[in-house]
Amino acid sequence: MTRVVDLLQYLLEERGSDLLVKVGSPPCLRRNGKLERTTLEPLTPEEIEALAGELLTPVKAEEFQRTGETDLAHSVPGLGRFRVNVYRQRGSVSLAIRRVVPGAPAIADLGVPPVVAELAGSRDGLVIISGPAASGKTTTAAAMIDHINASQSRHIVTIEDPIEVLHADRAAIVSQREVGADTIDIVDALRRVARQDADVIFISELTDPLAVTEALTVAAAGRLVIGVMNTLSVIDTLSWIVDRQERHAQDHTRQLLARVLRGIICQRLVDRADGRGRVAVVESMTATPKMRDALATGADSALIERLMSEGDYHGMATFDQALFQLFSEDLVTLDEALDRAAHPEDFRIAVQQAGLATLR
Repeated sequence: MTRVVDLLQYLLEERGSDLLVKVGSPPCLRRNGKLERTTLEPLTPEEIEALAGELLTPVKAEEFQRTGETDLAHSVPGLGRFRVNVYRQRGSVSLAIRRVVPGAPAIADLGVPPVVAELAGSRDGLVIISGPAASGKTTTAAAMIDHINASQSRHIVTIEDPIEVLHADRAAIVSQREVGADTIDIVDALRRVARQDADVIFISELTDPLAVTEALTVAAAGRLVIGVMNTLSVIDTLSWIVDRQERHAQDHTRQLLARVLRGIICQRLVDRADGRGRVAVVESMTATPKMRDALATGADSALIERLMSEGDYHGMATFDQALFQLFSEDLVTLDEALDRAAHPEDFRIAVQQAGLATLR
């Protein structure tokens, strides 16, 4: 009988980031962003249900029975910490297991631009870390929290679903709250955070318009709020925040966002030129006076993107500008850059004008 620890051991030995387990197919491993079918034997419905039984606490088991899915963190001494999603598909139980790198890395070790550390040093306001799934958002967020924890005497309260990276108290005091175990939900936790004397609030996932509204309100009260969103670009993030609100509340949201937003970091991972894993491409926006005016007046995406492209002095860069920088440093191949660029033809022209490559 396969045990959870056997699968986790296999994930580590194969140096994968994720393991997907479902009925009828061998488990699949994700390594360097690519999904690979393993040589493991397919598991029966009964075996996968037994694996889920090893993982689910009574609270999580109730949520799974009620909703058909649940997220949880699972730690094994000697192996590490893992994030697990248990869900149903075609009536059977499936698992998505992700390895969590132990501890929080230093921002300087992530290969991200200096603006990430600058935003982590904000005294108040809202900072958003965004990007698609498996783009390193959790790692960047953990590094920012660790940066604050190491350098500032503040009370950091995290609201996570689930807790992935554990933070020991350093210069700061860190209170980590897990949704379902320590608090009912993100919205309720945000409404009560003022009573917890919090200086910094971290939210692991902002997926609900009401949670975004509460995060803006908390930031407006003079606290630093760092939130993670599953959006694909800075423009997409801004649109999501405003457009998901009720129509009558959208103008108020724009005004509040313009007042409290400190910056947005949107990252994606692309293949390294040397074949040694992937590297982060970071699109960044900071709230300069011109940018605040654009946000408050509901300026179109073309203006916001132009302000970003012209805002290098303030730590801003579009995705293609960040990608171009990595290409110019030989960290990304031309083929990979052109495949990932938001505007491939413009990227081609920029490369040609810079004399960095002879294009076909």
